[in-house]
Amino acid sequence: MSMVNFRPAPFFASKNRAFWNLQLAGWGGYFLLRSVVAVANDQPLDLLAVLLVTTITGFAITLILSVVYRQLIDRQPIVTWGGAAVVLALAVLVHATIEAWLQGIYQGSLTETSFAQRMIGLSFIPLALLGGWSALYFAINYFLRVEEQTDRLTRLEAQATAAQLAMLRYQLNPHFLFNTLNSISTLVLLKQTEPANAMLTRLSGFLRHTLIAEPGSKVALAQEIETLQLYLDIERMRFEERLRTHFDLEDAAMGALLPAMLLQPLVENAIKYAVSPQEEGARISLTGRVVGQRLRITVEDTGPGASSREGHGAQLSTQDQAFATIPGAPVSTGVGLVNIQNRLAQGYGDNHLFETRSQPGGGFTVLIEIPYEPSASATDTPPHTFDSASPPDTEAADNVINLNSQRVIGKS
Repeated sequence: MSMVNFRPAPFFASKNRAFWNLQLAGWGGYFLLRSVVAVANDQPLDLLAVLLVTTITGFAITLILSVVYRQLIDRQPIVTWGGAAVVLALAVLVHATIEAWLQGIYQGSLTETSFAQRMIGLSFIPLALLGGWSALYFAINYFLRVEEQTDRLTRLEAQATAAQLAMLRYQLNPHFLFNTLNSISTLVLLKQTEPANAMLTRLSGFLRHTLIAEPGSKVALAQEIETLQLYLDIERMRFEERLRTHFDLEDAAMGALLPAMLLQPLVENAIKYAVSPQEEGARISLTGRVVGQRLRITVEDTGPGASSREGHGAQLSTQDQAFATIPGAPVSTGVGLVNIQNRLAQGYGDNHLFETRSQPGGGFTVLIEIPYEPSASATDTPPHTFDSASPPDTEAADNVINLNSQRVIGKS
């Protein structure tokens, strides 16, 4: 999930400016409306002076109301609404008193109504006017606060998702580093300094690539393959000819975006459970296709099958469960496939597919489908098909077994 920043409507970008604009527009409209009504009813023009003073009075009272309401709005509901009602009643009383006094001065002896009668008769207009103003004030402020709280929650959710993605991704490095450093330690103990130095050099190159990408970021499949090759260079020093790989990647797939460090744990899982426990090793095949608006990636190996693989325990058959008890079988650490599942769920929600298949005669397949997102350099992709027991720019080894026609797994 990307972060969503709260961007209020342009009018409310500055709440202070919006308040004064509404004040001037509202009270200006009130004065204009009452002036038009007075002129339409053939009232003397000097009545406009009375209306102007009344308008200014209302404008000043609402400024005081805004200060009081600002202090009440964050209190307990009973304090807010009770205090607002009392303050509004006082404001209406003050406004009606001033208007009744002005009307008495203007009309003079032309009317026999008393001050109290005029004040009661004129109280309905300020009651409706100031009551409507108060309702609008609270409504606008509550609306803006709800928007700000929604934005805050959205940003917190995005930060939590990013933290979860970072945690899931950073689980991979210690898991991989343990095996690599253990191999380097063994080479040092055997006084094989040149292979140990070469492995350290490759390890530093691999870590440099993994640390460049931000947690939760996406990279093109071509870049992901480049990082994966650095990892395979390290593993080939451990397993030599026992590790055989075949990549079959479409040009369009090479330019597609996917979460960084998504493939390395899949290949590491295949090495751990297919290459490592078998004397003859295994072949790992990686396929990338664009199917409609989806990117489909499959990682297959010729190992013994699902058995005790990470993330597959819930789907084990009786035969697989029996295999899991074989002495010497690799023990799951709960990092690899479960990690990938969690990262895909965090990044794509329900809009992704993650399947694992184990063939009866051996072999294990992981299928991933995610929405196809082309990168900016999707048209400039490197060659996409190679078989190797070495980096992709070298000649293929003699012991590589070519990949058979792709098997379609899952939805198309």
